Amino acid sequence: MTAFGKLVRTTAFRLTLVYLFLFAIFAASLLGYFAWNTRRLITEEITQTVNAETSEINEIYGRGGLVRLVRAIEYRALRPGANLYLVTTPTGQAVAGNVGSLAPGVMATRGWSETAYRRIEDADDRDHRALVRVTELENGFRLLIGRDLAERRRLFGIVAKAAQWSILIVVVLGLGGGIFVARRVLRRIDAMTGTAQRIMTGDLSGRLPVGRSGDELDRLAENLNAMLERIEALMAGLKEVSDNIAHDLKTPLTRLRNRAEEALAKSGCEADYRAALERTIEESDGLIRTFNALLMIARAESGQARGNMDDFDAAEVAGGIHELYEPLAEDDGMTLKVKAEPTPVHGNRELISQALANLVENAIKYGKPAAQAGTVVSMDARQITIEARREGDQVLLSVTDRGPGIPEADRKHAVERFVRLEASRTLPGSGLGLSLASAVATLHGGELRLGDAYPGLVATLVLPARTGAGDRVAPPIPDVPQKVA
Repeated sequence: MTAFGKLVRTTAFRLTLVYLFLFAIFAASLLGYFAWNTRRLITEEITQTVNAETSEINEIYGRGGLVRLVRAIEYRALRPGANLYLVTTPTGQAVAGNVGSLAPGVMATRGWSETAYRRIEDADDRDHRALVRVTELENGFRLLIGRDLAERRRLFGIVAKAAQWSILIVVVLGLGGGIFVARRVLRRIDAMTGTAQRIMTGDLSGRLPVGRSGDELDRLAENLNAMLERIEALMAGLKEVSDNIAHDLKTPLTRLRNRAEEALAKSGCEADYRAALERTIEESDGLIRTFNALLMIARAESGQARGNMDDFDAAEVAGGIHELYEPLAEDDGMTLKVKAEPTPVHGNRELISQALANLVENAIKYGKPAAQAGTVVSMDARQITIEARREGDQVLLSVTDRGPGIPEADRKHAVERFVRLEASRTLPGSGLGLSLASAVATLHGGELRLGDAYPGLVATLVLPARTGAGDRVAPPIPDVPQKVA
């Protein structure tokens, strides 16, 4: 028996033929569904675009009347790749637009329709197809906005031709691949074994090879690679935190030791020793706050706080933070305002309160407007606003100040641990406030956004809104956040 005959009789080759047949049917079905779904998606995209533009045109007509409407239509019709526009009087006379002709009765029927048309500037006599929407404006005027369907037909044709070639290629390549399937499996297993041995020696950068077949070996390799990436990221984060602690806590520890040594070296009175001890306690409190902040960030990033989540009202949290920090703001020459509406949210109340408190503290500390010579800073410029509201399926807890803000290029860097921008280095702080706020938002499936308040900074905790029947919230508890930033 020849080598080819032996190969044909193997179970692997026969299974390859079976899988090839099934995959060919599956590929044809998938491409057919893709072609149909592509057509549907393009139609939906056209519908959304036309609906949005119809709303804009209606607003323009409502604000400026027919003259402004005609001006807007003429301007949009001149843009490259413009949609179809047509405005007619109640009697059907064209007023403005780029449509030269339509199928009979299109303008008489409101709503969506697919019709033949010609543009005014078309040089040929061929009719084109378009999906259009006709709406009735005030005073009986009619507005048509539509989109040509040539792109949909062209894409559908491309997909159909691709389907033919794809099935042919699948058959040819499948037969060729079946011949080498046994040796390929052995080679891949050997390659995975070699990579695993290298990883066991401590090289976490190694990754298992992933082929293009998408079989069980590929899925196993992808999952193991994802696990290795997570482990490598955790190790890198641990090293980064260790480096940050060693670098950023060295100075206060050294200062603490020097003060104690200075107090022992000088033969002062009891008042001097008391003052040295008070400074030492104050420095120690700062170190404890820093470690507490690091623990809270680690707790949030590891997901341990998910077990303490409950339903509560974000407006009550905003009100509690306002009541807690209003005297501090007034002592610093600032005014603290709150705008809150009942906003149910599901999450860890303690961490969310702490994150919002950090944002308020940062606003009080760094949100003072820059005073210019010969000018008096108004009270509006010294105002800090806490806001709690719901937008769609999101809850927004924002703090807005009128200070110098954070440049856009530095915002991503500002949420990292122990990072203090150049403008804040002269003020006390550990550089962990925004890091904790960002970690809390991520724990709840949200994010921390830093934006411009023109002037100033608006820092927003974006959290998923609580959904479900009934908007009962948990009884309020005191919000007493720790000092972090």
